Amino acid sequence: MAHTATEWPPEETLSLWKGEQARLKARVVDRDTEAWQRDPSFSGLQKVGGVDVSFVKGDSVRACASLVVLSYPELKVLYEDSRMVGLKAPYVSGFLAFREVPFLVELVQRLQEKEPDLMPQVLLVDGNGVLHQRGFGVACHLGVLTELPCVGVAKKLLQVEGLENNASHKEKIVLLQAGGDTFPLIGNSGTVLGMALKSHDHSTKPLYVSVGHRISLEVAVRLTHRCCRFRIPEPIRQADIRSREYIRRTLGHRGESPAQRKDRSQKEKSTNACPAGGPGAPADQGRPPECFGRSSSTDLRDPEPGFQEQKDQQLKGTRCQEDPDLWPPSPAWV
Repeated sequence: MAHTATEWPPEETLSLWKGEQARLKARVVDRDTEAWQRDPSFSGLQKVGGVDVSFVKGDSVRACASLVVLSYPELKVLYEDSRMVGLKAPYVSGFLAFREVPFLVELVQRLQEKEPDLMPQVLLVDGNGVLHQRGFGVACHLGVLTELPCVGVAKKLLQVEGLENNASHKEKIVLLQAGGDTFPLIGNSGTVLGMALKSHDHSTKPLYVSVGHRISLEVAVRLTHRCCRFRIPEPIRQADIRSREYIRRTLGHRGESPAQRKDRSQKEKSTNACPAGGPGAPADQGRPPECFGRSSSTDLRDPEPGFQEQKDQQLKGTRCQEDPDLWPPSPAWV
C-alpha cells in the first residue's frame, strides 16, 4: 500500500521556512575558500562527494537518501551510505531543502563519525544553489549546515529572475558545441545566477550549475565538467544509482526514475485535484509537483545490518533502462 506525505503546509509554516532561508542565506560564501580551488589543476583535491534522494515508485513518503565519496581525479567510489527515510514534508516549490536536507546532513554526520578520513572536500548536489527563488537552494542549505563546499547541479532550468526556457535560451543551447562550453544565466537584476554547461560532447541537454557554498561559480563549473564521464557528474550519478538499487534490494522493487516520477505526476494530475494553493506550482530542482493527502508520514527502519550494495558492474544491467542520464549517451538519450 502506498504511503502519502503530509498535507500542504499552512502559511505560517511557509513563512517560517522563508525566514529560515533568509537567516541561513546570510552565511553563504560565494568565493573560493580552499587551496585546491585556486589551483588550475585542482592539485590537492582528492575526495569529491555526491548526494541524491530517490523515491519509491508510487509512494510520496518513503525515499532513499544516499551519499557517496569518490576519489579525484580517478572518480572511483571510496565510500557509500544509503538509508531509507520517511519524508515528513511535502514537495513545495522553492522549499525542497526542508524535505530532503535533514537526511543528507545525517549522512554527512555519520560519515564524519565513522570514517573521518573519507570526508569529501566538496559536495555535488542534485539541485540548485543560488539559482533559486530566494537565492538559497538546496545546495546552499546543505553547504551552510555542513560547512562543506557545495555545488548545485540541476538538470532543468529553474525559471526565476526572468530566466525562461524560451526560444532565445534554446538558441544558446544549440551554440554549445563541445563538452565544457557554457553560457551565463543572467537574471533581471543583472546578476549571474549560474551557468549552463554542456557536460559531455554528445549531450544536447545542458546542466545548470550554481554556487552552493564556499566555492566560486567559475570553479564550480570547471569541477562539474571534470567530474562528468557522461552527462551527469559521476558523484551525483553514483549516488542516484546506488540509492535506487538500495530501494530495489530493500523493498523488492526498483526506485523511481525521474521519467517515471514525471509520468506518475501527470497521471495523478488527471485523477486527483491538488489542494487550493497547493503544489501545482512549477516544479524546481528536478522534483515534480505532487498531490498529497492528509495521512501522516511514516519513518522506516534501516535494512538489516551487513547489507552490501552491488558493485557498478552488477548495477549496470538494471540502471540503464531507468534513467538515460545516468549511462553512456546514445542518440535516444542525449
